Amino acid sequence: MSDFTSEFWSWFIIAIAGGGIIWLFFLLAGTNRAETEEGVPTGHVWDEDLQELNNPLPRWWLYMFYFTLFFAIGYLILYPGMGSYKGLLGWTEVGEYEAEVAAADAEFGPLFEKFEKTPIAELATDEAAMNAGERLFVTYCAVCHGSDARGAPGFPNLRDNDWLYGGSPEQIEATILHGRMGTMPAWEGPLGGDEGVNQVATYVMSIAGRDVDEKLAAAGKEKFDMFCVGCHMPGGTGNEALGAPNLSNNIWLYGGSPRSIKETIAKGRNGRMPAHSEFLGTAKSHILAAYVYSLSHESD
Repeated sequence: MSDFTSEFWSWFIIAIAGGGIIWLFFLLAGTNRAETEEGVPTGHVWDEDLQELNNPLPRWWLYMFYFTLFFAIGYLILYPGMGSYKGLLGWTEVGEYEAEVAAADAEFGPLFEKFEKTPIAELATDEAAMNAGERLFVTYCAVCHGSDARGAPGFPNLRDNDWLYGGSPEQIEATILHGRMGTMPAWEGPLGGDEGVNQVATYVMSIAGRDVDEKLAAAGKEKFDMFCVGCHMPGGTGNEALGAPNLSNNIWLYGGSPRSIKETIAKGRNGRMPAHSEFLGTAKSHILAAYVYSLSHESD
């Protein structure tokens, strides 16, 4: 944004905020004029006999309005609200956030550091750590994976034992810290259009244990062996090093209906798990990893 544009919007906000307060002062002053005679009808009539009289506002009500206006002036002097003016106190949202984070780190930092030194599998059995992990999960992860961690289309279920990049404590922590980027290319063209997509989809459903057309599945296997085994491995068991899902367990990240499977093959998919190391730090990520690990090991 250019300096001129920024300056314009700053003065625009000042004009609205300041002008509004000035206008309200004049409005209240107008209602405070001495009336020569009270109780005179203004000429406004509703429901045949309901009339508006020229009685002034009660004094206490009028003073209350004046108080709110003076409060607004004091607030706008102390805090930002008039365009680019920062206020006498220099308050900012970023400063407030950083102060709250610093206070939280001072209070809970030693506890997090203690948890960080505990192996994840052991930490997953610590009730206090899991309570903290659950709060972190609800705050940072539930919007994608759901409050119950059972996922949604495109977001993995974290309560089962199907892991794209591996479900060991170290792999889960690495996923949280550094994020993941998964790409399934579109294969509609290389497979020869709808017919080839249908054949491969039929084969994929067959290795997942579904009843399918055997001829279509056989034709699909030839194409699968040519285009797909490099990532999904022979038999479709997947490859955790690449994040390629296991296609033989009937667990589907983007939906397991024939239509969804065909769409995935034809159009491809792109999934991104953002890195959390920068704003969570290693200690909180360690606790969060232990909580996620505990979800699929509740019966251990």
